Amino acid sequence: MSADRPTMPPVRLHSEAELARAALSAPLLARAAKLAHWADSGVPVGVGGELVEKALAAATEHLGLAADEDGPAYTAEAWQLAVDTGLVEITEDEDGDGDGDAADAAHLPDDAAVGTATPGEELGLLTAGDPQDVLDIWLGGMETVLADAVAPDLSDIADQLAEGGELDLDAIDWNPEEEAELLDGILGNLYLLSALGEDPGQDVPLPALAASMIVPDDMDEPTDEILEEVSDAMMRLDDQFRVLEPIGLVVYRPVDEALIEELDEDGETVTAAEPLADEDVARYGLVRLTPLGVWAVRARMLDAGVDAPAVGDLADKGADALLAALPDYPEVLAQAESEQWLTARAPLDAARDLLAAARGDDARGPLRRLAAQQTLSLIAPEAEPALREVLDDRHLGGLARVWLAERGLPDIPEPSQELVFWLTVDTIAAQLGDADDEANAELRELVQGLSDQHSGFFDAVWRVDHPATADVLEAMGRLHPDKKAAKEARKAAFKARSQQAG
Repeated sequence: MSADRPTMPPVRLHSEAELARAALSAPLLARAAKLAHWADSGVPVGVGGELVEKALAAATEHLGLAADEDGPAYTAEAWQLAVDTGLVEITEDEDGDGDGDAADAAHLPDDAAVGTATPGEELGLLTAGDPQDVLDIWLGGMETVLADAVAPDLSDIADQLAEGGELDLDAIDWNPEEEAELLDGILGNLYLLSALGEDPGQDVPLPALAASMIVPDDMDEPTDEILEEVSDAMMRLDDQFRVLEPIGLVVYRPVDEALIEELDEDGETVTAAEPLADEDVARYGLVRLTPLGVWAVRARMLDAGVDAPAVGDLADKGADALLAALPDYPEVLAQAESEQWLTARAPLDAARDLLAAARGDDARGPLRRLAAQQTLSLIAPEAEPALREVLDDRHLGGLARVWLAERGLPDIPEPSQELVFWLTVDTIAAQLGDADDEANAELRELVQGLSDQHSGFFDAVWRVDHPATADVLEAMGRLHPDKKAAKEARKAAFKARSQQAG
């Protein structure tokens, strides 16, 4: 893992087959594919490949959207996606008037037609290709939809051009780079929440999502100006998520139209400044990435040079790579990664590889051994010989005894006092990097329990030949609730530091 590359937490991805099925069932792509098949006999199109008026009406009817007020708009969007993804290909008519076999076949002669659309090569891949082919086509379509989501309101541009002036992006309050950056940041935050959340299907309130991009981290109470920015961002995101949902990137419950009208009438911003009941939160909009959306955002991050691991990435890597990565994984995903890694290996071989990779006196050593112990807890009993082989090993003897004892196995030799204290230091050292209050509370209890159980505990620990001994004792001095014991820990840390220096 490169230190100079941005790094995301790992995510659990669905299989390519599941993702491809989701892509094919996304309303926008499904409609685009249906229209591409419909174009088998040739369909007349205009200069930009758009359906001419009568063809659009026929296509809308074919999709079953004729009774929908927005049916023609939905049809036009689906047709444009078919053009952009190569599901249909455009051939210019030689006479340029749209007459001939294509128009006759569609029964739609139209003077505006300058070309003919027929099914493209990509349609064959969509219907008969492998899952990766489907995903590649869907991903190309998703990029088109993302571009549409951050495009300005075309009516504003049309008004400017109708007045005969030059296009002024500032006048329509649209900055393409800022819009794209905001949406990328929002999708990145949704990705983080999917990766770190216990429930990947948890909806995110739109006000909280907008605030995550607008409100400074060090601001305790947002100002009215900041709240107005959040409100503006919310309404832009509301428009954008409405565009993104049909391609299958997100599941979105839009901002309640009645709420927008109510607040607009009162001259207020559409921002939930106070905690709301669940039913009220939903009125402000709820969104989450779909599994297909998680896959897509990750694909875009990888293209941008972001380190975005997925569970299963380490299945074919060595034990050293596994143990180097697992300490940075959330507990649930660490276990899932370990399970996939173990599935590909015989238990005895896997145990020996893990134990060998767990050794080392470097700063990450305690974390590797903790990860090894957690992975070994999932391993089958056939691994027993590997654990017995390291009973006398300073680095591994302690965790080997724990593994054997947890399985109720016989003939486990009593550890030496030196090994017990070394394991104690190693165990605490592995937990020192966790800044979580709850974890520190657990560590505080462990520290107190250890010093209470062993008389002369600190006098014994400072002599332990472990590179983290002084750091562990200093931490115990900070964490121990008893002032006298805390003072003893700090004195012991000083002795340990002096011993290491000498």
